[in-house]
Amino acid sequence: MLEPIPFAALFFFVALLYASVGLGGGSSYTAILAIAGIAPAIIPSTSLTLNVIVAGLGLVNFSRTGHFRSKLILPLLLASIPMAYLGGRLALSERVFDWFLLGTLVVVAGRIYLFGELHSGFRLEARGRMAARLALGAALGFVAGVVGIGGGIYLVPVLIFLNLASEREAATAGTVFVLLNSVAGLVPRFQTGSLDASWLLPLSISVLLGGLVGSHLGAAKLKPRTVQKVLGVVVLLAIAVLLRRLVI
Repeated sequence: MLEPIPFAALFFFVALLYASVGLGGGSSYTAILAIAGIAPAIIPSTSLTLNVIVAGLGLVNFSRTGHFRSKLILPLLLASIPMAYLGGRLALSERVFDWFLLGTLVVVAGRIYLFGELHSGFRLEARGRMAARLALGAALGFVAGVVGIGGGIYLVPVLIFLNLASEREAATAGTVFVLLNSVAGLVPRFQTGSLDASWLLPLSISVLLGGLVGSHLGAAKLKPRTVQKVLGVVVLLAIAVLLRRLVI
């Protein structure tokens, strides 16, 4: 088992960049831990804890903007929180976890590099909007609980693409979604004792400091898409490492 201290500076940098544009960074935390060959039992609990810290800082900032829409966020949470808890309860074998994580990271990479213009002329009727929110919430909540990716990187662009929210409303919803589903995914891991304090403490301090600095810098200097493309390289490396481990 590697020591967590060498990762502290890297996680500080990742948290700084993500927090500067109001994101949690769970996909990059998970990818880095996967590249390092960290045990699957540690990866989700570590990433979810770091998500809670950075998303919590983001929520403080977004709460001042007045873009919180309860009709948008509540259906997402009602569907996602039970699924995040269920995902956190699953005890997957190392190989099954690696395949699940690989599939998730491939979708993340596709979202980062292939998803172009977010706005579209696509519109849903009232029933369709509610069904879309519930389906999105359930699917992304489950992913959050299993692999430790909060889901904001998927949720925000889909909400914008389906014209369910403006960019600021989607960003606010994404922050709340990541925070509460990360907590829901952590609860069963606390119950089963699948947490490693020796990893959580130093990395939590690192992302807390990085999140504070990033939040202070603000979103005006960096674009979310730019940050995602830069840090998406980490996701691509993780995909290569997992493929090598699973196929070769």
